[in-house]
Amino acid sequence: MSVRVLVADDQDLVRTGLAMILEAQPGIEVVGQAADGREAVELARRLRPDVCLFDIRMPGMDGIAATRELAGAGVEDPMAIVVITTFDVDEYVYGALKAGARGFLLKDAGPDLLVQAIHAAANGDALIAPRITARLLSAFADAPTGRTPVQLVDPLTTREEQVLIATATGRTNAEIATDLHISLSTVKTHLTSVMGKIGARNRVEIAIWAYETGRINHRGSGPQNGGKS
Repeated sequence: MSVRVLVADDQDLVRTGLAMILEAQPGIEVVGQAADGREAVELARRLRPDVCLFDIRMPGMDGIAATRELAGAGVEDPMAIVVITTFDVDEYVYGALKAGARGFLLKDAGPDLLVQAIHAAANGDALIAPRITARLLSAFADAPTGRTPVQLVDPLTTREEQVLIATATGRTNAEIATDLHISLSTVKTHLTSVMGKIGARNRVEIAIWAYETGRINHRGSGPQNGGKS
């Protein structure tokens, strides 16, 4: 089945270009286009696309606010959102991912990375533009979040800690399986258990929790606390 995508950008040429790029890819169908955040939220709720591709800066309601409406904390059935922008600004990245986005790309990332991000989001993974990943790790570690991270009732096992850290530093399920010499299904089982224990809904929230609890250092190669729960 095709991945159904909604594209939102206030610039007609950019929006049309993104839609053309995606439509040209096998396995992707653009089901709607919006020129601002409010229209994007309305269309998303009506069409229920597999992935929404939102520009950050849009009139009326920006991409971060639209993401929060569709995928933020408290949303019962969160959608998969990929945020795309011209501006390489840490606050945008952090704001988008805290709002519930599953990916963050720059508009000059190119078609290949754009398609990868769409498929990753549809599969429940997260893809962040490579050139901002290192700064993003530091931003997560340092930025005040305004909330206390979820405290564990059931401690993570050693293997769950390993999977948590690998996920938080951007490793895919396949890469984690190879690195830890375990099966792909075992990785997924550990991820499900980790998400249940820390109250995360996706890989981005796993990463945020890992950074907030000091399990990842500024080089993205933690843990800082020895992996203890």
